[in-house]
Amino acid sequence: MTKRTGSIGDTLTLLSLRGWAFIVFAFIFAPIVSMAAFSFNADRFPSLPWAGFSLTWYEQVFADPMIRRGLVNSLLVALAVAPLSTAIGFLAAYVDHRFQFVGKRLYMALASLPPTVPVVIMGVAMLTFQGRIGLSGTLFGIIAAHVVISAPFAMVLIRMRLAELGPDIEAAAWNLGAGPWATLREVVIPFCAPAILASIFITAAVSFDEFMIAWFISGQNETLPVRVLALLQGQVSPRINAIGTLVFTTSMLLVILAQALAFRSKAGRR
Repeated sequence: MTKRTGSIGDTLTLLSLRGWAFIVFAFIFAPIVSMAAFSFNADRFPSLPWAGFSLTWYEQVFADPMIRRGLVNSLLVALAVAPLSTAIGFLAAYVDHRFQFVGKRLYMALASLPPTVPVVIMGVAMLTFQGRIGLSGTLFGIIAAHVVISAPFAMVLIRMRLAELGPDIEAAAWNLGAGPWATLREVVIPFCAPAILASIFITAAVSFDEFMIAWFISGQNETLPVRVLALLQGQVSPRINAIGTLVFTTSMLLVILAQALAFRSKAGRR
C-alpha cells in the first residue's frame, strides 16, 4: 500500500512539474507566437479576428532599402564575427586546457568577463574607445565590439569539449613524432570540430541579435536590430512583426544547428 501511494505521489509530482514547465514555456513563447501570427495578418492593427492572410508586411520589409541595408549589415557583421570569435575562443580555451601558469584563474575570469558587463556600460566604453581610434560608426567597429562579447561563448563551448580530451592523447602524438603544431592541427582541432562548428553558429546568433552596443557605435551603418528601434521611434508599424519573425527564425536556426552539432558529438562519443 505504501509503495502504491508513493508511486501515485511520484506521478502527481511529475505531472505537476510538467504542467509548470508548460506554463513557463507558454508564458515565454506566447508573445513570439503572437508576433509571428500577426505578421501574416492583412489588418494593420494586431487585433482579432484576423482580417485575412497576407504577405504584405514581408513585401514591404524587403522593399524598404533601409531595412535591406540593415539586414545586409547584420549578416556581414555576423559572418565576420563568427570565425573571429571562434578562433579567439579556441585559443583562449586551449591555453587554459594545455598550460599551467601563475594567474590562470585571473586569466579565465578576464576572458569570461565581457558578457557579464552591463551592455550599456560596454556600449559607452566601446563608443569612447573606438571614437579615439577612428572605428566608431564603421562596420569594422561593430565587428570588433561583437567579437569582444561573442568570444567568451565560443571559449566556454570549446573548453567543455577539451575537458573530454584525454591528458595522454597529445603526449602520445608527441611520442609518435608529431610536433606541437602538428598535434594541434591533426589531433586537437579535429577532436574539437563539433564544438568549433557549434561555436560558429552560436556566436553568429549572438552577433545577429545584439542591439545595444551596435546602437551606440553603428552610426550610419545600422544593423537590423538598430533599424527596428528607429521604426519604433516613429509610428508603430506592423512591419516590425515581420522583421521580428525573420530575426527570431534566423537566430533559432543558428541555435538549433549548434545544438544539433553538440548532440551529434555526444552521440558519437557514446
